[in-house]
Amino acid sequence: MSIETGMPEVPRFAMYSGCVLDQLSWQIQRSGLLTATARLVAQGEAIATTTGAGTPADLALKRFGHFNGAISRNGSALGNVVSAEITYANTLDRIETIRSDGKIDGADPSIAALTGRIEVRFADSTLVSQAINGDPCEISFAYVLPSGESFTFTVHAVYLPRPRIEISGPQGVQATFDWQAAKAASPARMCTATLINDIEAY
Repeated sequence: MSIETGMPEVPRFAMYSGCVLDQLSWQIQRSGLLTATARLVAQGEAIATTTGAGTPADLALKRFGHFNGAISRNGSALGNVVSAEITYANTLDRIETIRSDGKIDGADPSIAALTGRIEVRFADSTLVSQAINGDPCEISFAYVLPSGESFTFTVHAVYLPRPRIEISGPQGVQATFDWQAAKAASPARMCTATLINDIEAY
């Protein structure tokens, strides 16, 4: 796709063509609004003094809040979670050949990677036992608004490393798991993202 960034006061309008998504990540916490970071790779940039995008219509934006979020493991609510982080990467391979226009030939996707981090209060040994046994689990990150909109991101085969459990003071003990996903046997994919709203197409 092509993306334009405009600065009308200068004026400067930069059109980035051949954009592909390299990485998408977001954090889950107790408060605030859900904000994702998308890292793109573009083939080239064209600068103009007038916009090439016309006058796009405003998009009615309804944000998900972290307060509307929930995390479940194998269909059951996962408690004691302090924060979490999700990163999906296409691991793009940039084809940086020598060209007279200074552009790259393209960006080919290689092996996709789905990783993240879960920080929990150490109140039970469910995740630690899974890490020691080396078994996968299904973890689902869901957001539901009272008006009916929802977003669910399900990772079907999550593997957990054995964490370092540190006692650093008189407060509660917390453990951090840097998890990694793999392609599950059933369903035969790594993750599923489901968005429900009243917008027919983007």
